Amino acid sequence: MIDHVSLKVSDFEKAKEFYKAALAPLGYQLMMEFPGHAGFGAEAPDFWLTASDQPINPAHVAFSAGRPTVDAFYEAALAAGAKDNGAPGLRPQYHPDYYGAFVLDPDGNNVEACCHLPEGAVKKAARKPAKKPAAKKPAAKKPAAKKPAAKKPAARKPAARKPAARKPAAKKPVKKPAAKKPAARKPVKKPAKR
Repeated sequence: MIDHVSLKVSDFEKAKEFYKAALAPLGYQLMMEFPGHAGFGAEAPDFWLTASDQPINPAHVAFSAGRPTVDAFYEAALAAGAKDNGAPGLRPQYHPDYYGAFVLDPDGNNVEACCHLPEGAVKKAARKPAKKPAAKKPAAKKPAAKKPAAKKPAARKPAARKPAARKPAAKKPVKKPAAKKPAARKPVKKPAKR
């Protein structure tokens, strides 16, 4: 599963403003930024822009959406300065229900919003715009309240022990009966020669 995608851009500020407007209909907003990097997302920053002083090699990125949102993305992207690269409509060459819209961002990246559902079908998990974290206010000091008496920690139960694994009994060497030696032969006396 892909966690995030990053596009290199030549004019970071211009690209950032473009994507703020173009991705708003998809529920995306600028969620995180640090020098030369901007992260957009609906719940977490999963689409990133990275400033580059090198020539840009255009990429293609597609965002999943319902059909009405595909149309809204297309209009918002054009209003933000994108070039048309394919008006919203069916793309049967991909599959019968593929509905998409394509635009080129200021660096020539092909950005798309698409829907794979038949007309009239509702996308199950629609993206909700992420909530911006509320600015934290310094907490007002409250008088210290009495703390309840500390509870004794619950006694721990001893861990159940596994029975010790039995080692197989050592095998005693089996004594083989000693091989019988052939009986010693008595020397035969030869008769003396006469």
